[in-house]
Amino acid sequence: MPWPPGTPTRWQRPTWWHHRSTRTAWPRCWRRGLRHSGRPERRRYPYLDIPPGPTGRPRPIALSHRGFAPDGGENTLAAFERSVALGFAYLEIDVRASLDGVVMVFHDEHLDRVTGAHGPIAGRTAEELRELRVQGHGSIPTLEEVLVRWPELRLNIDVKSDDCIRPVAELVDRLEAHDRVLLASFSDRRRRRVLRLLARPAASSAGMLVNALAKLLAPVGLVGVVARRAGVQALQVPETYRGIRVVTRRFVAACHAGGLQVHVWTINNREDMDRLLDLGVDGLVSDAADVLAACLDARSSWPPAATPPDPRLP
Repeated sequence: MPWPPGTPTRWQRPTWWHHRSTRTAWPRCWRRGLRHSGRPERRRYPYLDIPPGPTGRPRPIALSHRGFAPDGGENTLAAFERSVALGFAYLEIDVRASLDGVVMVFHDEHLDRVTGAHGPIAGRTAEELRELRVQGHGSIPTLEEVLVRWPELRLNIDVKSDDCIRPVAELVDRLEAHDRVLLASFSDRRRRRVLRLLARPAASSAGMLVNALAKLLAPVGLVGVVARRAGVQALQVPETYRGIRVVTRRFVAACHAGGLQVHVWTINNREDMDRLLDLGVDGLVSDAADVLAACLDARSSWPPAATPPDPRLP
């Protein structure tokens, strides 16, 4: 087929165009996705299964963000225990690696904000990190501690750094926790690397790039294609991003049509929770665990407490 008028000649075209893989890879992958009706492969991920409520409708997934820490002791065993006592079955946590390669539950790259110590978390061994206190309320736990202490909990694990990619995968394999975790990261590359190292598949949610692409293609019904190519089962997004409204009824419907769940973070206001649930979102991430529990209880979507609180914890 002749080139349209005004198209650069062969010698004016950029060098990358002449590489055959560049010209064929994208059309081929999009065609392959469209042949599957735009829906991701139907593998079952137990992490995303949640029993219906008394009304028969699916319960939303309620994720306690870094545990319930009104006193500021985020990502500590005490914060997680409070969430469990309220009835939460899902926690959203962050992980980084210590100097000796132990997976620690900690959000920031540096210790300063919540421990009063200085320097990066990667600059200290796990033993040294355990001596610190998070806002004076508890030590920094390891991911293994959390997985072992609460075998009934499901963990949304945000992999924060490249140095814990392999340790996270090895730990999930060793504890056979594949059905209990969802692996997430703002970096899609990092998320994919963890998944490739696992002995068995685990659920995952998209990073920023795939989220943006899904939002862009939602109006034309191609969210399922994006999900299948990215290998994700959920989009975890803010309600708005830089003044752009991400979560709308149309966006949620497009994601559901593509086989994706929509989880929204971080929602702490009761009115916002009700409004988003009315839009049909599948999950909410919240710092205000007590408010979210009350909201879902009013909708007959809240289970009883999963386990009694551990008396050994403050």
